[in-house]
Amino acid sequence: MTLDQGDGGLRPSLTPPDFPSALAQPRHAVPAAIPAPAVSPAPVPVPVPPRRGRTAPVWIGGILVFVLVGLVGYFLNALGPGASLLGMILALIPLAVVLFAVRIADRWEPEPRNLVIFAVAWGAIAAVAIALGVDLVLSFVFGTAATVQSEAFAAIVQAPVVEEFGKGLGVYIIFLTARRAFDGPIDGIVYGALIGAGFAFTENIQYFAVSFLEGGAADTSVTFFMRGILSPFAHVMFTSVTGFALGLAARRGVRAGRAIGPWVIGMIGATTLHALWNASAVLGNFWGLYLTLQVPLFVGFILGVLALRREESRLTRRRLGEYADAGWFTAQEADMLATGPGRKAGLAWARTLRGDRTPVMRGFIADATALAAARQRAISGRDPHAAEDERVLLERATAARAALFAP
Repeated sequence: MTLDQGDGGLRPSLTPPDFPSALAQPRHAVPAAIPAPAVSPAPVPVPVPPRRGRTAPVWIGGILVFVLVGLVGYFLNALGPGASLLGMILALIPLAVVLFAVRIADRWEPEPRNLVIFAVAWGAIAAVAIALGVDLVLSFVFGTAATVQSEAFAAIVQAPVVEEFGKGLGVYIIFLTARRAFDGPIDGIVYGALIGAGFAFTENIQYFAVSFLEGGAADTSVTFFMRGILSPFAHVMFTSVTGFALGLAARRGVRAGRAIGPWVIGMIGATTLHALWNASAVLGNFWGLYLTLQVPLFVGFILGVLALRREESRLTRRRLGEYADAGWFTAQEADMLATGPGRKAGLAWARTLRGDRTPVMRGFIADATALAAARQRAISGRDPHAAEDERVLLERATAARAALFAP
């Protein structure tokens, strides 16, 4: 904390000296000087960036497959194959909408496909299994007597705490095992949103199937409207809070152990939002709270993501500008690669080239964006392998430019 000179004398400043803004990253280390570009184009084939630090452990995937078998058996036994299939088909609709929206948010620097699949699978399998397991244990210990008080407690306290822990655990696992693909708040929001989308998918299967069994098409339609139309982004928004907190920790170079604090704070925020949502349905006027609380929260969530996207663009432009100063790009290329309008113009130009070189331009943009992220990790001092990434990505960018300008 620093002291600012104001009208009343010295007063504490809310912005520490190392952080010019709440989203800024301190300079923990002096990165290596950017090497001069080679005179000749990079050799073919171009190198592939190493996967180390960008994938989830394979053994966790094996556990997820094992748990999936148990979940399928549970649903078939409890709901029957027909209702389960109907619920799954209906649940795919809001899932597709959510994944499309997340794809748009993640378009600037797409996350590795294997981590996208892992995040959705964790939410749909592991987080659901954790919630069901806790529910079964509590039912065994305290019995299954249903009262108004017990149902309210389960909806407002138990479900938010247990479910957000299960989903938040998946975000923390990605943070631990794939730190080189977890660069900042946007990445955290994307991983949290994907896990929330997976969880909502499996939960919707159960809700839709039970509605069909108990009330037929009429009840199923109402349930689909409430969950698939009015609130497809509820779980997405909740768990994104946890991802945002871990994303800030990643940007500031926080290590695994010290990230537990931000992780817990993020889950508290996610649990609070989840509890407010459930309370509006159990205790209050749902429609009134939906319009006055939930809709403004969602609008604020969207505006926050847009602001973070703008920050990512600014950061990318700054880092690529450093490579332009070293001779790897021209200033015009840096603007093209680091701005939305510039990328659109670059893709349009690539389509006019012989053979339509749009795929080459897309690769050029992706590698340049990844290069800026690698440079940022080097500056923060949190990635000892950033120099290796830089070398590979510079070779790939050089090869892509040569391919674009080839006759």
